[in-house]
Amino acid sequence: MGQVFRKLFDTFFGSSEMRVVMLGLDAAGKTTILYKLHIGEVLSTVPTIGFNVEKVQYKNVVFTVWDVGGQEKLRPLWRHYFNNTDGLIYVVDSLDRERIGQAKQEFQAIINDPFMLNSVILVFANKQDLRGAMTAMEVCEGLGLFQLRNRKWHIQGTCALKGDGLYEGLDWLASTLKEIKAAGYSSTGTLSF
Repeated sequence: MGQVFRKLFDTFFGSSEMRVVMLGLDAAGKTTILYKLHIGEVLSTVPTIGFNVEKVQYKNVVFTVWDVGGQEKLRPLWRHYFNNTDGLIYVVDSLDRERIGQAKQEFQAIINDPFMLNSVILVFANKQDLRGAMTAMEVCEGLGLFQLRNRKWHIQGTCALKGDGLYEGLDWLASTLKEIKAAGYSSTGTLSF
């Protein structure tokens, strides 16, 4: 009973905890984004073999963010991180026009996985500061976001190195997840999990 009261209290008054998985092709900027959000700095990174996990507090939401390596040989392991996930942050290298089709294929596989059907989707169209980068609209079209039905999604242009767009994306994610959690409380007073 104590956990039920705590979840109810946190939803309306306090902080909430959300589990988020951050995925995307290799070299999209996932780890750079994670540590820019976590410690406010850009760290020198190497390709992620396995995963990084950090807690990121934004406003009154604590996100547990799982940043999973994006190399081709690691992608089959992504599905092991899907269970109990509230949100997906999908990071796209906006400069990598050659692999937008591959990014779409992986993205569609993720969002159509049975464990991810209820997850909200935040797409970071990263590297917007670079000349020749696809616009957020082009990334949106490239991933097939407009064809999504009955899914909550948002695309945000970002520059991970400068931090541009990252907090705007988290703002959307936090408010959307809180709305969904609050909607779990029906007008009849019953509690759904």
